[in-house]
Amino acid sequence: VIQNQGTWVIDRDGDKCTPAIGDKRECAYALYDDRGILKCGIEQAYLDGKINFKKPISCHLYPIRVKKYDDFEALNYDRWHVCSPACSLGSKLGVPIYKFLKDALIRKYGEAWYEELVREIEG
Repeated sequence: VIQNQGTWVIDRDGDKCTPAIGDKRECAYALYDDRGILKCGIEQAYLDGKINFKKPISCHLYPIRVKKYDDFEALNYDRWHVCSPACSLGSKLGVPIYKFLKDALIRKYGEAWYEELVREIEG
C-alpha cells in the first residue's frame, strides 16, 4: 500500500493521514505482535531504537481526530471497527479515552491543558 499510495495520503477532510489497507482495514504501518495485538510499526521502530523520531501526533492521538477552526480545535472521537478490541478492553478496565491518550494529549497540548481537561471531566 505504501509503495502504491506513498507514505501519506489526503483524507476526505483534506488532511494528511497514513494510508489504510483497503477501506475496512488498518493503517499500512500497523503490525501484529506474537499475541495478535495490533501495534504501530512506527512506534515500535522508535521504541526499538531503529528510528529517532516518534510517530506523527495525529497517529499518537488516534482515535481522537483534531479539527482546526479559526479560534479553537475540536477533538472528536473517530469510531472505527479496527479499534473495537481496544475500546472493549478499555471499557472493561474502566480506562476512559482521555486517560488512555494521556501521553499523546500532553504531547500535543501540554501538562497544564491536560490537568484542566481532567478537572473539567472529573469535576
